Amino acid sequence: MPETVFSKILRGEIPCHKVYEDELVFAFLDIGPLSRGHLLVIPKEPAVTLDTLSDESSAAIGRILPRLCRAVKKVTGCDQYNVLQNNGALAHQAVFHVHFHIIPKPNSDEGLGVEWPSGKLDHASAPTLAAEIAAALHL
Repeated sequence: MPETVFSKILRGEIPCHKVYEDELVFAFLDIGPLSRGHLLVIPKEPAVTLDTLSDESSAAIGRILPRLCRAVKKVTGCDQYNVLQNNGALAHQAVFHVHFHIIPKPNSDEGLGVEWPSGKLDHASAPTLAAEIAAALHL
């Protein structure tokens, strides 16, 4: 795994504003926030993309994400927020260590802005695609 700013934060070489830590997960304020309360949640396990993360670390993140979201909502007063996770450069991943953003959305000008260029599902090929993905779960 490449050396990242998150690796250095986990080793204490770069300071951060820690919000949460346990044996598998670390959460801290983003230094380039899109809105007040923007958090980063990272596994301590070195993994570049979510599909390479262990089940144990994935479960640990899954357990703490809702609690962190509730805390951000309470402190910021924002009832709406985004949880964002990118995998790979084409998918806009900038730091190559798995991380989740919790981004409060207080109004239309702050927080995450998203364009969603929706396509249409091909219902003729959809059953085959769904079956192929379901079969791949057993690998």
